Amino acid sequence: MARAAELAGGAGGLARFAPREAVRLATRTTAVDAVGLEERAAALGKRSIKREAKLFALDLAIRCTDLTTLEGADTPGKVIAVCAKARRPDPTDPTIPSVAAVCIYPELVPVAVRELEGSSVRVASVAGAFPSGLGPLEARLTEIRRAVELGADEVDIVLNRSRFLAGDYAGAFEELAAAREAAGAAHLKVILETGELGSYDRVRQASVLAMAAGADFIKTSTGKIGVGATPASALCMMEAARDFHAETGRGVGVKVAGGVRTAKQAIHYLVLLHETLGPDWLTPERFRIGASALLNDVLMQINKERTGRYQGPDYFTID
Repeated sequence: MARAAELAGGAGGLARFAPREAVRLATRTTAVDAVGLEERAAALGKRSIKREAKLFALDLAIRCTDLTTLEGADTPGKVIAVCAKARRPDPTDPTIPSVAAVCIYPELVPVAVRELEGSSVRVASVAGAFPSGLGPLEARLTEIRRAVELGADEVDIVLNRSRFLAGDYAGAFEELAAAREAAGAAHLKVILETGELGSYDRVRQASVLAMAAGADFIKTSTGKIGVGATPASALCMMEAARDFHAETGRGVGVKVAGGVRTAKQAIHYLVLLHETLGPDWLTPERFRIGASALLNDVLMQINKERTGRYQGPDYFTID
């Protein structure tokens, strides 16, 4: 565990934080002005975007999507259909790009690996006792290693909120650092489950702790509780990523997930991202949208911008 903490850094390079340093970095963060944060997040969602910029944003939203299916009733057949949608979101339009990744449970990773071979779409797997993040640590680490061994390019795990909310920041950090080591060369996304953290101060602290432990991405939510991503919580995480980059030189991605269903929402998050972290983050390497019901709305909006007419969802394959 100590070695994992020393090696915390992520696939892009090592950022050597000892547990004490990481806890100090997280707990000395300045208090978040909740009113100001929410007002700024809301204001940035009201910007008028012209047609060409909107088409660029819609194209980027597709390229940054992690097309997700995380249901107990998932079958190989469903994953095959999701992978086909991921590769060619609109089979009738070759100008529409592929999504960034398909996100599934570990046991279905081999199906996705086979179906996505030769494409640019990555295979992402949840692991580590998703969605609770609890359970014996060694079992969680074993599941992470297994997902990577099965072929996952990326692993989405969950912060142990039990430890974090109890004030055991060092313990939470060590678990994340061990998960970083278990993931090996795979990219690691750490889900904070912002809807359970209780305040923006805690969202910021959890963001810093995860980044110090070597997360390649910090992610808002599992999508398995009532409160998913919100513009304010995402903005709080983006500001934490901005300040972490300024202090350490390491760029960490941000993923929003949980309740992102419309093109308007996706564009709102892209505006927040651009205004907070700048154009270097407008890439699938540093921004993702986890969604199962977003893609068709984006496709309908693209068609509307191009032709001036809406098509109904029946014109597109099922998400």
